[in-house]
Amino acid sequence: MGDLNMQTNTIETDILIIGAGPVGLFAVFEAGLLKMRCHLIDVLPQVGGQLTEIYPKKPIYDIPGYPSVMAGELVDNLMKQIQPFQPGFTLGDRAETVEKQADGRWLVVTQRGVRHLAPVIFIAGGLGSFEPRKPPIPNIENLEDNGVDYFVRNPELYRGKNIVIAGGGDSALDWTIFLADSVKSLTLVHRRTEFRGAPDSVEKVMELAHMGKIKLVTNAQVTAVHGEKHLEALTVQHDTEGESMLQADHFIPLFGLTPKLGPIGEWGLAVDKGAITVDTLDYSTNVPGIYAIGDINTYPGKLKLILCGFHEATLACQSAFKFAFPDKKLSFKYTTVTGIEGMPSTAEKV
Repeated sequence: MGDLNMQTNTIETDILIIGAGPVGLFAVFEAGLLKMRCHLIDVLPQVGGQLTEIYPKKPIYDIPGYPSVMAGELVDNLMKQIQPFQPGFTLGDRAETVEKQADGRWLVVTQRGVRHLAPVIFIAGGLGSFEPRKPPIPNIENLEDNGVDYFVRNPELYRGKNIVIAGGGDSALDWTIFLADSVKSLTLVHRRTEFRGAPDSVEKVMELAHMGKIKLVTNAQVTAVHGEKHLEALTVQHDTEGESMLQADHFIPLFGLTPKLGPIGEWGLAVDKGAITVDTLDYSTNVPGIYAIGDINTYPGKLKLILCGFHEATLACQSAFKFAFPDKKLSFKYTTVTGIEGMPSTAEKV
């Protein structure tokens, strides 16, 4: 947990984590195993990052040991996992400036003036804001939150309704699968015949279409929205079959999010196309003592998966220990043998 220096009103810790999403939270666990204290800063008023803010009810299928887990449930479990290590939090505030101190530590001051001091910084998301990529449909903003939704925050809102989802990535596929059984009708519109999502999800969507549970419209785009106070219908333009009208209570275009680096972009870090470049040896940046893990980083072969972020956090913590405590010996031990402080080990003595 971050300690408060009463003389300077500065929060002091071993690792300052910017971004309290799933990867940042898991970094607390890995750091805790090494007896390193963590404090997290996040612009959102609660932990969980995108999982909490954008799609808490979204099912996630690629977390080891969970055939399916709701995003919000995953965040709750991560918080339980790190509870023994008592991390500190500065929430609803944005990291603004970073400055190297005479003793080698970093001073990070937030927008509200909260001071944080640490030898190591992990940037774990910390993008400042996420904006949906909106389709170029005339006057679509007039029906936003009145039938046009860029995020699925509450699936119950769509029960018994006519739903149209647009997109060809994982979010579009996952929500199509999840909502198919509870809505009155569901149409998935995609501008191509090939999908960008996981093959298993594509197969499930194709099966739903074959069974008649959903309508799949490919090589097409939604080009117009209709309705006065609330969405009533959509115009769909097919590449070869021309225009058609679709009755719709809700239109959910899922074309991804546009992240913004915000002030972090001014910290002297090497950036490529809006992401921080790192060394895959330990996910360190070009600035010694600053690491980037999760969706915020980039390297050859990068996959923006929570699973990969967990791996990156693990290796970054090992390196951070050596950086922060060069005179201490790092002894890696398996938690099945050592257990976790405050929690019993389940290993049997042989």
